Amino acid sequence: MGDYLFVTLIAILSGALSGIIGTGSSLLLLPLMVSNFGPRVAMPVMAIAAILGNLSRIAVWWREIDWRATLAYSLPGVPAASLGAHVMLSLPAWIIDGALGLFFWVMILVRRNLKNSHWTLSIKQLGLCGGVVGFLTGLVLSTGPVSVLIFTAYGLSRGGFIGTEASSALLLYFSKVSTFAFQQALSMQVVLTGVLMGSGIMLGTLSTKVIVQRLSVTQFAVLIDVILFISGAGLIVNAWSGAP
Repeated sequence: MGDYLFVTLIAILSGALSGIIGTGSSLLLLPLMVSNFGPRVAMPVMAIAAILGNLSRIAVWWREIDWRATLAYSLPGVPAASLGAHVMLSLPAWIIDGALGLFFWVMILVRRNLKNSHWTLSIKQLGLCGGVVGFLTGLVLSTGPVSVLIFTAYGLSRGGFIGTEASSALLLYFSKVSTFAFQQALSMQVVLTGVLMGSGIMLGTLSTKVIVQRLSVTQFAVLIDVILFISGAGLIVNAWSGAP
């Protein structure tokens, strides 16, 4: 019971973070969930929680969502997320941990390099990115830092970015959860734990709308990088401990 209470409190905190910067809930929660429940339980739980978290961001920023961008990103992303989830379920637990940790660390470099290049995306390029990120979402769950770069490169910012990224991610996570259900990886305990975590994320998200306008670009970037580094380190330690 103590573990569930602690993780729920972290879920509220991570929901507040994701409500401010458009991502971050999975980055904070996933290492804790993997440590407490193992990756094969943690991944479905976090996918369910992500659905609820994205619903709350959609509710807050509904009027600013770019639905054209959402569809362009999600149409290739949904089947790609299902494929990634199939691959993830076939991998050993320690490989999943290690891949997640390394992915988070690589994202620090990718984010900084792409930011410095000042790149922009057309609607067709946004769709291509959706397919790639969809597969990664199915495989490693948290691709929020990549989505930040993609949607901002398309021209979205603040509430429009948060709402559009959330609506796109919602469809990708529905695909992933459907794959978990088809593969019989969703027990009642997994579903209830996911709903509990998701409720905490929703509570945190709904309380942060006013803060969004006050966060500087520099603060946002530093915050994401710190979370990526710490979360990646925790997952790599788990992988090292569980490797044969």
